[in-house]
Amino acid sequence: MPSSGYFAHESSYIDDGAVIGNGTKIWHFSHVMPGAVIGERCNLGQNVVVMPGTRIGNNVKIQNNVSIYEGIELEDDVFCGPSCVFTNVMNPRSHVPRKNEYRRTLVKRGSSIGANATIICGITLGEYAFIGAGAVVNL
Repeated sequence: MPSSGYFAHESSYIDDGAVIGNGTKIWHFSHVMPGAVIGERCNLGQNVVVMPGTRIGNNVKIQNNVSIYEGIELEDDVFCGPSCVFTNVMNPRSHVPRKNEYRRTLVKRGSSIGANATIICGITLGEYAFIGAGAVVNL
């Protein structure tokens, strides 16, 4: 581990203003933006994006190709399978700004989300929830 207390692969981008806990590993082609908070002992796989205004607890595993958008919070010990999807707007449009309509999504402690599952914004997944691969979770 470097003096910063976490490891970031040389191809990843860590923006100033991101907070990353000790023992966390951030792998190839990932991007952590300013204002993102990542806990200790996390593992972010290849091509993971963590946007501003997000919070990731301790010991969270985020597999390859996952985007954590503004308004998403992952508590401790959460597992996000490869290519799972989070949303933060109910009715996105490219020509209509919707930032004031972001809906919070909370994934509680110990939950597991399977590969390619989609989590529609505005919900809370309970402690130790298990979402199967390919599932769509909606209100």
